[in-house]
Amino acid sequence: MGRLGTPLFLGFSVAGLLAGALLHLAGAAQAAGAVWAGVTAVALVPAVWWVVSALRAGHLGVDAIAVLALAGSLAVGEYPAGAVIGVMLATGRALEDHALHRARRDLTALYERVPRTAHRYENGVPQAVDAGRVRPGDLLLVPAGETVPVDGTVEAGTALLDESALTGESLPVERAAGRSARSGVVNAGAAFDLRATSTAAESTYAGVVRLARQTEAGSAPVVRLADRFAAWFLPLTLVAAALAWLLSGEAVRAVAVLVVATPCPLLLAAPAAIASGLSRTARRGVVVKGGGALERLGHARTLVLDKTGTLTAGRPEVVDVVPAPGRTAGEVLALAAAVDQVSAHVLAAAIVRAARERGLETPRPDGVRERPGVGTEAVVEGRRVQVGKVREGGADGSRSDWERAQRARAALDGAMTVWVTVDGEPAGVVLLRDAVRSDAARTLRRLRTAGIERVVMLTGDRAEVAESVGVVLGVDLVLAERTPEGKVHAVRQETGRAVTVMVGDGINDAPALAAADVGVAMGARGSAASTQAADVVLTADRLDRLADAMDVARRSRRIAVQSAAAGMALSLLAMAFAAAGRLPPAAGALLQEAIDVAVILNALRALRPARGTRAVLDAETEDLLRRFETEHYELKPPLELIRQAADELDGRSAGKAPDRLREVLGFLTGRLLPHEHAEERRLYPAMGRALGGPEVTMTMSRAHAEIDRLARRLERHLALASDGGLRAEQLDDLRACLYGLHAVLVLHFDQEEEAYFSLAAGSAL
Repeated sequence: MGRLGTPLFLGFSVAGLLAGALLHLAGAAQAAGAVWAGVTAVALVPAVWWVVSALRAGHLGVDAIAVLALAGSLAVGEYPAGAVIGVMLATGRALEDHALHRARRDLTALYERVPRTAHRYENGVPQAVDAGRVRPGDLLLVPAGETVPVDGTVEAGTALLDESALTGESLPVERAAGRSARSGVVNAGAAFDLRATSTAAESTYAGVVRLARQTEAGSAPVVRLADRFAAWFLPLTLVAAALAWLLSGEAVRAVAVLVVATPCPLLLAAPAAIASGLSRTARRGVVVKGGGALERLGHARTLVLDKTGTLTAGRPEVVDVVPAPGRTAGEVLALAAAVDQVSAHVLAAAIVRAARERGLETPRPDGVRERPGVGTEAVVEGRRVQVGKVREGGADGSRSDWERAQRARAALDGAMTVWVTVDGEPAGVVLLRDAVRSDAARTLRRLRTAGIERVVMLTGDRAEVAESVGVVLGVDLVLAERTPEGKVHAVRQETGRAVTVMVGDGINDAPALAAADVGVAMGARGSAASTQAADVVLTADRLDRLADAMDVARRSRRIAVQSAAAGMALSLLAMAFAAAGRLPPAAGALLQEAIDVAVILNALRALRPARGTRAVLDAETEDLLRRFETEHYELKPPLELIRQAADELDGRSAGKAPDRLREVLGFLTGRLLPHEHAEERRLYPAMGRALGGPEVTMTMSRAHAEIDRLARRLERHLALASDGGLRAEQLDDLRACLYGLHAVLVLHFDQEEEAYFSLAAGSAL
């Protein structure tokens, strides 16, 4: 029955029931009976059709009970009961349509917003063209308020983009010139130019639409609970009705049993709950390909994660800049970025990005020459600067102690190195690493709370790098240096033990995703192969969306089972009363209607937001988190001043050391300590209220106290220094103080980012 037929069926049934009631009250009992009989006969037609459709599909559902109840009501003259059953069937179908329409509304919105036109520059003037005609390299104008039609890069200026439809993020984000902008996001600021990098069919939003079209609610194992219910409930109902008739000799009792055992709307509870869950996940930037995947996700006990791009950012980031003696980190990074801004190498892009983020000026290079496998060199402000692989050493092949120390450090950290030389002399080294996602550790804790019992990291990366990430995140098992075939074998081993979720993003992850019970693809930057092989796609580049989806899956399944169990129990109780002659057919029909409506409405609770395992923050706390996260980002680079001061502290430089130490102390007292004190006064009380009390911030407050203590110790050392510089007996303690202060600050910043700042992007599901 279509969307139009259901309202007509409901309207006719309700009108007929009310008309019969009015006629009965007016004393026209015969006319009332005729109207009710007509409603019963009309309701019998779609009910029979539903049973026939079910038989064609290979199963006999409990709609058969409705047919028997309607036919029995006509046979024994219980027309009011038949009319009530007709209203009940019509109401159930209307509730189903409403539930599924609401549940799929968010998915439907995804492809209703497909960009259909683009403004392409032709002879310098933007012209409206069909989005399908845009080709890579075309220059487009994106007016204010319009949707970005294709993937591209911002050509000039800064774009302010609303990405909520694609990622679920509520706040607009800024994309500077050269940064990518994905199709499907809305320009929330001034008009900007976009250089297309793909066609509309190959763009991000087109991929999301294809995924959304695959989503359906009818295939989940928990939805088939109704069929399993019917397998024993239908025979039980027929036996109970027959016994009631045989033992009492009254056919009306059999009809009463059939009437109260008519749970057609009950069968809609499980599908409605699952479809509602699909709606909730879509709203959080997660596309689940069907109710079956959502139900299996709710059952999962083992989580297998790829490392690169899943637990880590998936791209190299500058983690440190170590200047050679006599130079500064800012100078080294600016020189490297000046040369690399004309290079297409992935490491060059990371260096240029880091320089821009730190607000460094990057002079224009001259005479740029790129040597594949070696690096890039150019003349920058009259000096020849080379950026690339490690120097081969001097004429005798030797390297300085400083260079050897940096090579050793990079090896221990598992970092990539980019060396910077100026006129043949080492100026510094840039260390890059694929950093662990700030939300990874919290997400894993949330997943364990939600029911995951075993976490496995599966990667093709080197064992030492994988182990270092695994230790930080506390995974149960690290499987490194695995080929795609090895990943498939490992996933199959895990699926043999428990329902297993595999999360990945690359082409090499696609076979493993297909082998898992539930494959989850990081779709924001993942490959097309992985998103096609996956059952669940995270359209936002955030791992915590997986925890959101699992919260929704478990809640939806719980509500579905709860609704089915409650309806079944109440129906059985009503059947007992009907068989004993305590519940006549008309009253039984009204009671069953009330039961079914209550159960359906309970299933629709899955549409409502719920906290799940995510911490719920108020707007003021979110604002505080974003403010202090921004300050963290700005304070991180200057932290290296502290370690550099410690590195330079030896007997030969003791006379010059006070100047560097005063610079460090100025940074501490002028910027860092005010930041820490403000956190203590404003952020920590708010986090205590949000997370359950002041105990949750105790360790962070203790770190603040240690930072204060070490800063005061440094201040006292400077006060004790003589006019000639530091005393020899101060050096060892000063080095320990500076190294300790640097270590505490780095650890403290990481802890705050993981424990607090990773919460800032979330809200109730």
